[in-house]
Amino acid sequence: MSTTSNTLFRKLPSVDEVLRLPGMAELAAGEAASTSAIADAARAVLECLREEIAAGHLNAAAVDIAVSGIAVAVEQHLRQSLTPSLKPVINATGVILHTNLGRAPLSEVAIRHIGEVARGYSNLEFDIQSGERGKRDVHVQGLFARLLNVDSQFDVQTVVVNNCAAAVMLALNSLAEGGEVIVSRGELVEIGGSFRVPEVMAKSQAILREVGTTNRTRIDDYERAITGKTRLLLRVHRSNFAIVGFTEQPSIAELVALGRKHNIPVLEDLGNGALIDLRAMGVNESGVAESIRAGVDVITYSGDKLLGGPQAGMLSGRADLIAKIRSNPMFRALRVDKLTYAALEATLMDYLRGNHDAIPVVRMIRLSAEEIRARAEALSKVVGKPPNLLAGVIAGQSIIGGGTAPTAVLPTFLVSVTSEKYSADELLARLRANHVPIVGRVEEGFVLLDLRTVFPEQDRIIAEALIAISG
Repeated sequence: MSTTSNTLFRKLPSVDEVLRLPGMAELAAGEAASTSAIADAARAVLECLREEIAAGHLNAAAVDIAVSGIAVAVEQHLRQSLTPSLKPVINATGVILHTNLGRAPLSEVAIRHIGEVARGYSNLEFDIQSGERGKRDVHVQGLFARLLNVDSQFDVQTVVVNNCAAAVMLALNSLAEGGEVIVSRGELVEIGGSFRVPEVMAKSQAILREVGTTNRTRIDDYERAITGKTRLLLRVHRSNFAIVGFTEQPSIAELVALGRKHNIPVLEDLGNGALIDLRAMGVNESGVAESIRAGVDVITYSGDKLLGGPQAGMLSGRADLIAKIRSNPMFRALRVDKLTYAALEATLMDYLRGNHDAIPVVRMIRLSAEEIRARAEALSKVVGKPPNLLAGVIAGQSIIGGGTAPTAVLPTFLVSVTSEKYSADELLARLRANHVPIVGRVEEGFVLLDLRTVFPEQDRIIAEALIAISG
């Protein structure tokens, strides 16, 4: 350590001296922060200054300036440390189920119901009529039964865990531990975060039996692989990719018939969780009820994808198999809390009421390109007026996202923005730095904003942010 550095270090006050500076007591009262929190902030600021001195970035004059403003620096650090890092953002990417942005936004009804349940105590596992302990499943089981038991071949029961990967692992462990599970090589998918079907299966203690090839698997391939060790036939939805060209895949009806022939259950990892027919809206995805009607014994699917609810993993299927799954000790480790049940219950009730537009994901999918165009043109007229900005409207495509419907695209119109002051990347970075961060995308030197995934009341926030940036 140089003599100069030691001299500069001695200019720094101690933590106790910082805490005695004018304004520190008022800061504790005003921020509702403890003295220890302020002390931690002071230590962090002082440590930062020490690092700057050690690196040779500060001279004596700079250290004197820093020390004179240390109370302000502590206050800023304290405010930052007490500000939640998880915050709302505006999704202008056009990706409806954006995994990095939290996937499905919840309906207003679901948000209110969460507040009602979270505010105090609830009957999560309490039977009000009998006064005895109840089961948390009952809050959604009846709703799922009403939605899925139409034209089903058996009584459909449902249990809920924390996500679809957990649902798949729980089903495999409960129904096939130590036995073989037959799956097509074309369905050995990898989902986000490098989670792979073979690895999930290995953790479940089930044995993978691959059949067919990447692009072609026939029902005969499944039948030839059946032995006395076979416990399940597994169909995995190709959620984030598509195989086209010289391909073949047995229908779900063929797989169910083969399972019936050999008395082997069929498990389908459907993933998307669609509870209504979305094909008329341009989304070529089969739904949960469709698989139930086809006779699939157990279906696993997500709550925060096309269902439009909270993150959760559902297992719906034959009552005897669901009972076996529910009795697995892993179920308790993977079960969900009262807030998830509240959000899921409210979302399912909107489906039963036929109030589909109350569910943001469904509403966004159903938005017509012309509706989006009208909003885009209104926004572009506002933000194109200030100096340094040029805004227009161009045709584009929205996508579903979230590992769902990889080939589905929805026609849309995009607000295209350029700035004379900033590059497209710089402009987008400044939008992300807005008090409500705005996330868009850059293509060919333009910032593109897709209002399909922007709530109408957020259009004004985007306009104000762009005008402020241009000033």
